Amino acid sequence: MKPWNRLDECRRKASGRRIASLFDADRNRAARFSATFEDMLFDFSKTGIDESALEALIELADCADVARKREAMFAGARINATEGRAVLHTVLRNPSGPPVFVDGTDVVPGVGATLESMEDFVRAILSGKRKPASAPRFTDVLNIGIGGSHLGPEMACAALAPYAEGLRAHFISNADGANANDVLSSLDPRTTMAVIASKTFTTVETMLNAASVKRWLVGAIGEEAASGHLAAVSTAGERTSEFGVPRDAVFGFADWVGGRYSLWGPVGLCLMLAIGPGRFREFLDGGRAMDEHFRAAPHGANLPVLLALVGIWNNQVCGHATRAVLPYDQRLARLPAYLQQLEMESNGKSAALDGSRARRQTGPVVWGEPGTNGQHAFHQLLHQGTQIVPCEFLVAANGHEPELEAHHVMLLANCFAQSKALMEGRRAAGASHREFDGDRPSTTLVYDKLTPRALGRIVAMYEHRVFVEGAILGINSFDQWGVELGKELAKSLTGSIETGEARTDEDGSTRSLLAHVHRLRKG
Repeated sequence: MKPWNRLDECRRKASGRRIASLFDADRNRAARFSATFEDMLFDFSKTGIDESALEALIELADCADVARKREAMFAGARINATEGRAVLHTVLRNPSGPPVFVDGTDVVPGVGATLESMEDFVRAILSGKRKPASAPRFTDVLNIGIGGSHLGPEMACAALAPYAEGLRAHFISNADGANANDVLSSLDPRTTMAVIASKTFTTVETMLNAASVKRWLVGAIGEEAASGHLAAVSTAGERTSEFGVPRDAVFGFADWVGGRYSLWGPVGLCLMLAIGPGRFREFLDGGRAMDEHFRAAPHGANLPVLLALVGIWNNQVCGHATRAVLPYDQRLARLPAYLQQLEMESNGKSAALDGSRARRQTGPVVWGEPGTNGQHAFHQLLHQGTQIVPCEFLVAANGHEPELEAHHVMLLANCFAQSKALMEGRRAAGASHREFDGDRPSTTLVYDKLTPRALGRIVAMYEHRVFVEGAILGINSFDQWGVELGKELAKSLTGSIETGEARTDEDGSTRSLLAHVHRLRKG
């Protein structure tokens, strides 16, 4: 029987069987349906996956040739087929590793050289050797980017706040002027370093914001001094020079690093300025450790593979259309947003690699908020709603605030209580509004403490989860053509908004919206 058919049969047999009953049948279920790596424990025992289903899922990964595809990625093969590119973000976190060739050139030395240049730049900033014209040193860094040039650095800076011994990090991403205004109003231009993150230096929102930030700097300290407050993450050397960025403050990366996978390299400059080069190296070390685990561990003991297989079971087999990511760690508040891009931009596809339509539904809707906040908001739907939402809990055994240990004990208790309640439910005779159906699946990832190394492992684990799911589904996880159409249409509509005159071929709704906006803007 083919793996997909076998999985469908496993699902049919599981119909009407409660997850909790699997523990009754197997006292060692928690150990058998979990996996460890270093201090990390991934527990997927509170799902409907039984021994037969797990065997079928692993067989599915084998039949999809996940192991061979994985090694092709690490070796620099052009697995991003629609763009003809290699996928080598893993090299960014292994700058002293073995050779990896792209078009006959070993790319590893260049990665190491770029990292060292970033470290020299950051050390000069943090030591005060490289300082602003009108102040003794920089105090703040402003990251200007969008998508992968924003979500990763923002998420990581918040996650690693206890290690922030450098510049205070701030972020502008949205084209909405309110974003720029609100951030700039809290900063002193005399002590702010602005990092403009755009590979081509043409990203519309980023360049709009960069121009506004430069005007803000020039207005306060003058054109010549403003140049010393600029850095860029870009490969467009001519454009960065024209903008006024000093050549030694420009850091580029190759097209084999996708935006949503780019935090490990120059896009992480803002993070390095916040936590310093040493801690940044620890973050890279964590990612590299997860890479090694991903390549070496058998599928049944491999955290990224198991995370992916649970996702396949919940979404493609059981038909649950969304996935809630629930970090019980306030500093991971931006992780769900980061994973929204990582997973939905990667696997939100309907075209298979062979050009056909995908035969199964592909990526789920990913969303979430940190606990315990979510418990007082949307957990009502998770527990008693009519649709089942698989949940992914993340929690550290230890916090960073020993003087607030009681807080962390409560946090852990709430995290474990939520997964227990989702599975077990509760009967309340004669009071249906107080009943909990239970039998709602969840996984839990536990780690010692949210350190730079721990964050590196978590991010790399989710990256590889996306790869495995994409490999099984036969889609390209590394392009993002779905974002293009809206960008093109926005360009064509800009003139209509300014003039109030819609094109004759515009649809009726858009013409009406343009007319209404024009009336309001004139008034």
